[in-house]
Amino acid sequence: MEVPVAAPVKPVAYPTLSDRIQSTFIDGIVIVVLMSFSASALEKYENAPDWIRIALFFGIWCIYEPVCMTFGATLGNLVKGLRVRRMANQEKRINLAQAFVRYLLKVGLGWVSFVTIHGSAGRRAIHDIAAGTIVLKKG
Repeated sequence: MEVPVAAPVKPVAYPTLSDRIQSTFIDGIVIVVLMSFSASALEKYENAPDWIRIALFFGIWCIYEPVCMTFGATLGNLVKGLRVRRMANQEKRINLAQAFVRYLLKVGLGWVSFVTIHGSAGRRAIHDIAAGTIVLKKG
């Protein structure tokens, strides 16, 4: 009688604070580039109302990270090999509600949000704890 062999468990790696800062910096560059392209596109329209410019820039800034997270990762995350997953099931991507909670706290708290990284299991920031998420490093 054969005994089934369990698949080896892949060790989980957590990103360093430096990895997360670099990822955020890359995303900041992406947002600036997207805003520049948007501004260039709007330059072609002489009578584009200011509210369209404001809505477009605000939309890019507020939507980029949460939407990218629900699809798996932002460009900065991809470059650094980071993935944001659900804490309860680390195989699953986060949903849009988790992504917005996470993002709003991350932006609202700024650097303060990262004070828990070195003292929490899984190096989770305050915004990760509140949103029920965890950041993993592909390795």
